[in-house]
Amino acid sequence: MSSLDFNTTLLDISNELLGDQLDKMKFLCKECIGKNVSEKIDTGFKLFQVLMERNKLAADDTDFLSSLLTGVGRDDLARKLGDCEPGLSLDEEDKAERAKLSSASDVIAQNIGRNWRRLGRKLGLTQVKLESISQKFPTDLEETAQELLQEWRKAQGGKARTEELLKALRDCHQNLTADKVEHELALCTEH
Repeated sequence: MSSLDFNTTLLDISNELLGDQLDKMKFLCKECIGKNVSEKIDTGFKLFQVLMERNKLAADDTDFLSSLLTGVGRDDLARKLGDCEPGLSLDEEDKAERAKLSSASDVIAQNIGRNWRRLGRKLGLTQVKLESISQKFPTDLEETAQELLQEWRKAQGGKARTEELLKALRDCHQNLTADKVEHELALCTEH
């Protein structure tokens, strides 16, 4: 990903942050930015600039910002940030695959339920990563599944494919969910 694409994504995220969410994010990272600097930050983008200066944020290292966004209840923005895969050249085929992965992720998150760990293991995520995901969303299975799929996509980078998701679902005996994903993808290609 180019620095322009990354900065554009950060600007989009900054524009969607509410004032109290920004205040909460500043509170969560006050130790790394300092009180004096924190008081001068009035936009998300200014916060992101400080985080970059402190080596807490880069195009290939978005974990800290992602955890801040999740901490203030903006999982949607954390996912948007997670969709920024470094080094990925987005030609038309890549864009189509990302759209398919996004649709598939939504269907899986809505349907996988308590079997998300089994799916995570089939997708090659470590037990430590699965435990970390579990702790982020202890009571929300749909958000847990979304986080799982985001982590898998991040680990796979540009090699993430819907076919691999479908195979993992079938290997977990989640055939109904796999069928729903295939149905959703068929609907997407028709339009």
